[in-house]
Amino acid sequence: MRIQELVAHWETNSKGERTPQTYSIHLPLREAAQILALKEMYPDCTEDQILTDLLCYALAELSQAFPYEAGRQVAQDEYGDPIYEDAGLTPKFIRLAEKYRSTLESTRSTAQEAS
Repeated sequence: MRIQELVAHWETNSKGERTPQTYSIHLPLREAAQILALKEMYPDCTEDQILTDLLCYALAELSQAFPYEAGRQVAQDEYGDPIYEDAGLTPKFIRLAEKYRSTLESTRSTAQEAS
C-alpha cells in the first residue's frame, strides 16, 4: 500500500482482520502528537486503526527495502543470462512472517471455536 492509498483507506474508514492480542507501546511525544493530529483530521478512524495502518505501511516498505543478495543460480532468462535466487533478508522475512501468520491464525481459530 502506498501512502496515498493509506489516506484514501482512512477516508473510507475500512477495517481489516485483526489478531485477538493487543500490543502496548509508548510513543515518542512528537509521534504521539502526530497520531492525535491524524485522529482529528480523520475522526472516523480510531487511534488504534491509524497506528495499525501506519505500521502495516512501514512494514511493507521495510520488506521492499531489504537489500537483494544473489544466491545460487536457479534459471536463465530468454537471453541466456543467469537468474539468481534472493539469498538476502527478504525471503527470510517472508518465510518467518508466514510462519507467524499461520500460528496467529491457528490461535484465532482455536479461540473462536472455544467461544
